[in-house]
Amino acid sequence: MPEQFIWGLEVLLNGLMAGVLYALVALGFVLIYKASGIFNFAQGVMALFAALTLVGIMEGQVPFAHLINSIFGTEIHHFGWHVPAFLAILLTMVVMVALAWAVNKIVFKHLVNQEPIILFMATIGLAYFLEGFGDIMWGSDIKKLDVGLPQGINGVIDEATYQVFGYGFFIDNLDLFATAIAAALVFTLIVFAQYTKQGRAMRAVADDHQAALSVGISLNFIWVMVWSLAGFVALVAGIMWGTKSGVQFSLSLIALKALPVLMLGGFTSIPGAIVGGLLIGMGEKLFEFAIGSAIGGATENWFAYVLALLFLVFRPQGLFGEKIIERV
Repeated sequence: MPEQFIWGLEVLLNGLMAGVLYALVALGFVLIYKASGIFNFAQGVMALFAALTLVGIMEGQVPFAHLINSIFGTEIHHFGWHVPAFLAILLTMVVMVALAWAVNKIVFKHLVNQEPIILFMATIGLAYFLEGFGDIMWGSDIKKLDVGLPQGINGVIDEATYQVFGYGFFIDNLDLFATAIAAALVFTLIVFAQYTKQGRAMRAVADDHQAALSVGISLNFIWVMVWSLAGFVALVAGIMWGTKSGVQFSLSLIALKALPVLMLGGFTSIPGAIVGGLLIGMGEKLFEFAIGSAIGGATENWFAYVLALLFLVFRPQGLFGEKIIERV
C-alpha cells in the first residue's frame, strides 16, 4: 500500500480528533444563540476563565493574590493545600453558574428585546472584561493543567495499524477521550433541547422575547440556565485545550476557529457544531498535507475561513441551520 495513502489516513484521523476540540467550543456558541439569539463573542474567554479557575482551585491559589499583596504589602500566594481534580471541577462549575447569574443580573436583564447588534456588542465587552478579570484573579503566567486525563500515543491503535499497514498511527489518547466526551455532550444536549420543557422554552425565548414573556416563560431563568450550560461546555473545552497546550491567554483565541465551524454547521444546530468541527479539522489537516508544502505551508491558519466563506456564498444558513423563509 502506498506510503502517501497511509500517511494521509493518519492525517485524516488526527484532523477528525482536532475537529472535535473545535466543536466543543462551538457548542457553547450554539447553546446561547439557540436560546437567546445572542452571538456570544465571549465563549472563548469563558473557556479560558474556566480553565484558569480550575487550575487555581486545584493548586490552592489565593484569588487576587497579586492585588492583595500590592495593597497590603504581603507575600501570600497559596493557601497551602491542593484540591482533588473532581472536587475542583465541581467547584469551578459553581463559579461558572455564579458567573451566568451575574451576567444575566448585571447585563442582559437590562437588554431584553433590544436589537441583536446591541446584545452582540455586550458580549464583546464581556469578553474583554473576563479576560482582564481572569488576569487579576489568577495571574497571567502559563499554567499546567492535569486532571488525570490519559495523554500520549494510544498503544492499541499504534500496534493495530502497524499490523495492518506496517506503519503505526500516532493518535493521542486525549483526543480519543475528547471525542467520547463530545459525543456524550451532543446526545445529552439534543435530548434536552427537543424533549424537555426547559428545552422548548429555550427555543421560544430565542424566537421572540416578548412573546415568551407573555406566555409565562421566565426570561431570567432561561438565560441563567443557558449561560450555565454554556459555562459547563466552556469548562469541558478549557480542560481539553488546557491539558493539550497549557492554560494561557492565547486559549481565548480558539473562539476564532469556532466561527467557521458555526458557519458550516449552522448557528442553531447542536449536531451541526460537531459536523462542522469535524469538517474543519479534517479539511485543514488534509489540505496542509496534500497542498500546503506546494504553496509555502501554514495553510491551517486560513483554510477554515476560506472554506467557511464558500459555504456563506452557496449556503448561508450552514448545513444544519434553520432556513429563513420570507414572504415577498
